[in-house]
Amino acid sequence: MSDMRAKAIAGLKVGDIFIVTRTFTEEDTTAFAGLSRDYNPVHFEDRFSSAKKFRSRICHGLLVASMITEIGGQIGWLASGMTFRFKRPVYFGDTIECRMSITELDERNRAKAEATLTNQWKEVVIEASVSGIVPGIAERRVLEAMVAEGDQTNKRR
Repeated sequence: MSDMRAKAIAGLKVGDIFIVTRTFTEEDTTAFAGLSRDYNPVHFEDRFSSAKKFRSRICHGLLVASMITEIGGQIGWLASGMTFRFKRPVYFGDTIECRMSITELDERNRAKAEATLTNQWKEVVIEASVSGIVPGIAERRVLEAMVAEGDQTNKRR
């Protein structure tokens, strides 16, 4: 069971912090383009990315930002809003750390969080705000049962 899922089962609280790390590849960008249909040449053509003043082709911003959904998926967060501020490009081979912290949580399980994504040089590449609904008691019981059964649908165990 992931530590994130364990925290969700125990009950999330303000101040909880979740961290994931990922190295992005050219193959990730190609796969994301196939799903999103975003074939902006800045992701695929060196001449175009150079004309945009990047040192080489870059990853899709939303691909990198989707690291937040990895955390959300582990804790059962149902997102209702996300705001992103893209600060720096992410290049193939960059390793990104996403650190998300719950900043607000009310009695109806409505929550807010802030996330900061940094590259291997500790430069901020994305800042994000997230709102949504975290698991209540009934959902936490289901998560607990899923884990007891081996959490078969969770590829990140």
